[in-house]
Amino acid sequence: MPDTGPHEGDHLVRLIMLRHGQVASHRGDVPLTDEGLDQATAAGRWFAQQDLTYISLLASPTVRTRETAARFSSGYRNQRPDTPMVEPRPSFALRNPDLYLGGHHVNMVSSAAAFRDQAPSLQDEEVLRVPFYAAFLSDADRIGYWLNHSHPPGDTARAVGARIEAFTRSLGDIPAWKGQTILGITHSPVLRAVALTFLGSDPGEPPYLHGYTLTLRHGGAIAVEPVSPVTSSSGTR
Repeated sequence: MPDTGPHEGDHLVRLIMLRHGQVASHRGDVPLTDEGLDQATAAGRWFAQQDLTYISLLASPTVRTRETAARFSSGYRNQRPDTPMVEPRPSFALRNPDLYLGGHHVNMVSSAAAFRDQAPSLQDEEVLRVPFYAAFLSDADRIGYWLNHSHPPGDTARAVGARIEAFTRSLGDIPAWKGQTILGITHSPVLRAVALTFLGSDPGEPPYLHGYTLTLRHGGAIAVEPVSPVTSSSGTR
């Protein structure tokens, strides 16, 4: 774990990006399972136990990320009730990759029906006639298929990595945030794109509530390290 004091080290700002908690499926904008809610609460407690303070808690604008942020905040507050808390707020930068289908913006989901729900001008069988979506849905590692596709119908992995790089650099624009930590709740495609962009390889699906710390240094370098909170009361990860 990196140094966590609000003004320690030579960094301008630190962004910790975590995957949302467990969901039952990816068939749409679904909520967390009970276990996912517990994971988020436990991660918040773990961060509080590390004496990490943060000045902003951001979340991609989906149900699962917003619920994760709320439960993370609750777990943190339980552990450190005297620490001033900030309310989670949505962040457009932490959204899933932008994909397009039939003129509609769509999120990555796990069935033709779930894509059709986002692109109502198409039928299920018409979704499956689009080569990218047919291959995406049939691949055992759907996110990996997108990650390695050179011309998806929307964002490439490199484009998502560039988005997160620009977003991280922008956090250094605020003088009062010098040396501070920002937490962000996002999705596995974003985290895998970060790994590919900054670390040069894709480690596969990150566990829930795990992710990366992006540290913006003086001079503009961004250092990236995995972060693995404890996400259960038993201490397992």
